[in-house]
Amino acid sequence: MRILLIASAFNSLTQRVHTELRALGHTVGVELALGDEPVRAGVARFGPDLIVAPMLTRAIPEDIWSRHTVLIVHPGPKGDRGPSSLDWAIHEGAGEWGVTVLQAVAEMDAGPIWASVPFAVQPCGKSELYRNEVAAAAVQAVLLAVERFEGGWFAPEPLDYERWDVQGRLRPYHVQEFRRIDWAVDDTATVLRKLRSADSQPGVLDELYGAEYFLHGGYPEDQLRGVPGAVVATRDGALCRATVDGAVWIPQLRARRTPGGPVTFKLPAAQVLGELLAEVPEIPVSPVAAAGRGTWSEIRYREEGAVGHLEFAFPSGAMSTEQCRRLLAAYQQAAARPTSVLVLGPARDFFSNGIHLNVIEAADDPAAESWANINAMDDLVAAVLTTTDKLTVSALAGNAAAGGLMLAIAADEVWCRDAAVLNPHYRLMGLHGSEYWTYTLPRRVGGEQAHRLTTAALPVGADEALALGLVDRTGGGSAAEFSSWAAREAAELARSPELSVRLLEKKRRRAEDEAVKPLADYRAEELERMWHNFSAPGEPYPALRRNFVHKVCPTATPEHLLG
Repeated sequence: MRILLIASAFNSLTQRVHTELRALGHTVGVELALGDEPVRAGVARFGPDLIVAPMLTRAIPEDIWSRHTVLIVHPGPKGDRGPSSLDWAIHEGAGEWGVTVLQAVAEMDAGPIWASVPFAVQPCGKSELYRNEVAAAAVQAVLLAVERFEGGWFAPEPLDYERWDVQGRLRPYHVQEFRRIDWAVDDTATVLRKLRSADSQPGVLDELYGAEYFLHGGYPEDQLRGVPGAVVATRDGALCRATVDGAVWIPQLRARRTPGGPVTFKLPAAQVLGELLAEVPEIPVSPVAAAGRGTWSEIRYREEGAVGHLEFAFPSGAMSTEQCRRLLAAYQQAAARPTSVLVLGPARDFFSNGIHLNVIEAADDPAAESWANINAMDDLVAAVLTTTDKLTVSALAGNAAAGGLMLAIAADEVWCRDAAVLNPHYRLMGLHGSEYWTYTLPRRVGGEQAHRLTTAALPVGADEALALGLVDRTGGGSAAEFSSWAAREAAELARSPELSVRLLEKKRRRAEDEAVKPLADYRAEELERMWHNFSAPGEPYPALRRNFVHKVCPTATPEHLLG
């Protein structure tokens, strides 16, 4: 079938639906919901058999849904209606929620139901839940609805609140009034629910040092205590605030925009507050210690027999200069351990999306910060590429893009969860790219495919990535199930009698490749192009970066998405 996706953004869920439908052989196009007239023109141009809306913040025009079947993906169980479904689910501590695919009608979220799939609500932020459990349920529901539509036999179920399985209801927009934290009253569990229900947007509006900020992210702390509401510690850019019965970590802040003032955006909390935190102690935790505690840390390290596990999780998958340097230090320590296999990657959610565009945009000299950031990424990738005394494995429980994906493919093996979406390109940010991709990507997929992947700028699903050789193995199930599978496979790899032979072959190939063309030459060539992208007049990168950070909507659907 010809299936048109209409979405407010080509976000992670839209990309996932895009890759899944293409894998089933459907012709898939995308039209961004940028206004009624552009949507009408896009529908007329594409001529769809079916329209699916994975993520919408505005209504589809009546003249479209009255002539075409339009399936809306709503992140709530049957009967749930309103724009803040997940916010309410997390805020109220729901144990189970759902995703419903319903047909567009005049009344929002009230159309006939084509499919509904439940999921367990995990103790995490809204955006992380959305990219994992919500996305899995949404894809299952969409594929079921598409199958039912294509079969032509299914009659969608009218919304009927008298039915036993329709337990949702119409809910209002989750305004700041509902999110406000009372630090003198709210316990840690309540504070975490409020913070997590607002992550990553819109954040929880609160006061710190006499000014208003939006708080982003919420993680429990097992040891630190203090006066409720007080900032008691910082760590790697995050701040720790005491509650009535504990404390929570808040990694990012966004200053409230003043009337007529510049647009604000999320940044590491300590960077936003600056000198206001001069009297607050920095209390570090080592990756090894963090792995055994209930505290916040971007990096954790643990060992299981001969396997080392270096876990890292950065907000939105972005890695600033300092984050890259901290991860490099942790990697070097892990690489020095007497293990034979080293597994890299978070327990769930993003692997990495590369350089930190928000931190770069906020810098006094964005070109210089871009340069520092890409060199820090390159240092990290070089360390992985030159580790020859153990096998390295990148375990992608979640999505990866641009330099973050190139970091992953620097490892000897790449294991990918079948729910992950990969974006092996830099073009949409106006960059040539570095991270030694001109060495590692053709080595994996060949020169022709490397060129196609980096110029087509389309997402790649796990099955396609496996067929291309971009990844070596795929695993299914939830993020927790994938992590358990990866741990078992890594342990088996460490016990393999072929391990010593593989390590010898790895050293031989690295030396052979270095003799043909040194890694330093790849890096120098890539960075020459990148410096031009960062600093030359007329380069698109500064404007594209600014638009990304400030969430400026495009004026038209990008040509590569039209199908």
